[in-house]
Amino acid sequence: MQSSRADHSLKKGPGLWLRLSVHSDAFRTAPLAYLTALWWRLRRKWLRSHSQFAPLLGASKRAYDLWLLKEEAALPTGSQAGPPVVALVDVRAGQGVPDETLRSLSDEGVPALLIGSGGAPTLVDAARQIDWSQDPWLMPLANGDRLALGAVRAYREAIAGIKAHIAYADDDLLDKAGRRTAPHFKPDWNSELFRHFDYLSGSCILRVSRGELESVATVGDWTRQLVAVAAGEGAPLHVRKVLHHRRRRPRPQVATASLIPARDLPPVTVIIPTRNRVDLLQTCLNGLGATSYPDIEVIVVDNDSNDPRTLEFLANLDSARCRVLRHAGAFNYSAINNHAVSEANGRLLCLLNNDIEVIEPNWLATMAVQALRKEVGAVGARLLYPDGRIQHAGVVIGMGGAAGHAHRLLRPDEEGYHRRHALPQFVSAVTAACLVVAREKFLAVGGLDEKNFPVAFNDVDLCMRLNHSGCQSLYEPRATLIHHESVSRGFDRDPTGSARLAGELAALKRLWGTERGIDPFHHPELSRASERFVVKL
Repeated sequence: MQSSRADHSLKKGPGLWLRLSVHSDAFRTAPLAYLTALWWRLRRKWLRSHSQFAPLLGASKRAYDLWLLKEEAALPTGSQAGPPVVALVDVRAGQGVPDETLRSLSDEGVPALLIGSGGAPTLVDAARQIDWSQDPWLMPLANGDRLALGAVRAYREAIAGIKAHIAYADDDLLDKAGRRTAPHFKPDWNSELFRHFDYLSGSCILRVSRGELESVATVGDWTRQLVAVAAGEGAPLHVRKVLHHRRRRPRPQVATASLIPARDLPPVTVIIPTRNRVDLLQTCLNGLGATSYPDIEVIVVDNDSNDPRTLEFLANLDSARCRVLRHAGAFNYSAINNHAVSEANGRLLCLLNNDIEVIEPNWLATMAVQALRKEVGAVGARLLYPDGRIQHAGVVIGMGGAAGHAHRLLRPDEEGYHRRHALPQFVSAVTAACLVVAREKFLAVGGLDEKNFPVAFNDVDLCMRLNHSGCQSLYEPRATLIHHESVSRGFDRDPTGSARLAGELAALKRLWGTERGIDPFHHPELSRASERFVVKL
C-alpha cells in the first residue's frame, strides 16, 4: 500500500513537477542522447530506451529530490525493542552542538554524550557514564549531523539475532540550507575498498568493550579507530537505508602504485588469442616487451589466421620469447584459453586480448601482487578506450539483466560515483580482456566453461565460480591499459551469432540469477539499467 501511494504521489503535485524538471535537465545536458532514448521508447524498444534514459535522468541534480518522494512515503513508524544505543557526538570541531543534532537524537530516543564538552571531555570520561552491563551499541556522530526518522528502529531490526560488532547505513549530505543532497548508496562490506575509502565512520553503530573505547581516547581520529576495532571482529553489516544526514564525510584516498621488488614475483604466462589483425597483435607484444616483470612466458594462440602478413609475423616470432599454439575451428574463447593453460608453465596466468595496448611498465606487477593474495581470485585492470574514457572498471552482476561494465565512458579524472572507478576494491567480476589469476585457482574451478560460454560471459562465470570458492574478484585501477574495442560497436549479430549469444545469456541467468539477484557491491537503489552509478528512478 505504501509503495502504491508513493507511485501515485509522483504523478501529481511536486512529483510531477520534479519529473518534468529531471527530464528537462537531461535534455539540456545531452539533447541528442535524450532524443535517441525517446525515439527507442516511441518504437516500444523498452529495454534499450530504459538503458539510455537511466544515466541521463540519474545525472540530474534533482534526481535525488524525486527519489526522496518515494522514500518519504514509506518512512518507518513505531518503535522497535532492542539493545540501548548511546551517541558519542564529537563537538571538538565547531562551536557547540547544533540543536538539530540533539533534536534528531532525542526524537530517536538516543542519549548523547558530547565528547570534548564539560560533561565528557574525553572518551575515558564518557566510558564512565555508560552502563556496560546493558551491552550497549555506540553511535559515533560528527558535530552537525542528523539521524533520519526511524534510524534506530532500522538498525535494531537489522542487528536482531545477528552476532555483528558493527552495522553501517547509507547516508547523504546536508547543504547550507539543510537540503539533502549527494546520496551515498553504499556497497555491502568491501574490505579492500575500505582500505582506501572510509565509508563507515560517522554512519554506523558499533559494539566495543569499555577497554577498547578507552584505548582510543588519545587518538585524534578516534571514530575511525573505533570502526577499525569493531570491523576487525567480523564483517560489518550493511543496512540498505539512508539513516544519516551529514555535513561532511571522509574523502576517498586514491591509491598510488607502490614499488614492488621484482625478485618476489613468480613466473607468469600471458595468453593472447588472435586471428589476423597483425597490427593489433604487434602493438600488444611490443607493450609486453616494455613491461617490467622478471619472468614472462608469452603464448599466442592462433585461431585460423589466413592473412599472409599475420602468418609471416607469427612465423618470425622469436620462439625464446613467444610460443605460438595453433587452435583450429570455430572461435571459442574459453576453449582457446583452456588449451593454452594446459601448456602454460607460469604460476600466474594473464589472459590478454590482442587489442590491448600497454601504456605503463608496472601494470603486470601491480596485478600479480594482488593475485598472489590468498583471498583474491581474478584481478582485473582498468581499461580505457583510445579516447581516454573508461571501458572497464569492474563488472556489476544484474546490470541490464545480465552483467555490465561499471563506470563505462567516465573519464578517469572525473569524480564519478564517490571516485569508485579510481579505487582498488572487491567486485563481483572483471573482464578477461586483461585478467590475472593464479593458475592453481583457475584449474581448481575447472577453467573457462567451453560449453555454456564459448564467447560471451565466460569471464563473468569464471569470476563467480572463483568467488564461490572463497577467492574474491578484485578491480585494480593502478594497472591501467588501453583497450582498442570500438566504443560504437553494437549488439547486432548474424543469425548464428545471435542464437549463440541468446544461449549464453540464458545460461548466465540460469546459473547466476542475474535477472533477480542484487550485486553485493552495487545497491538496490542504484539503477540496474545504467553503467554509471545513478539513483534508480
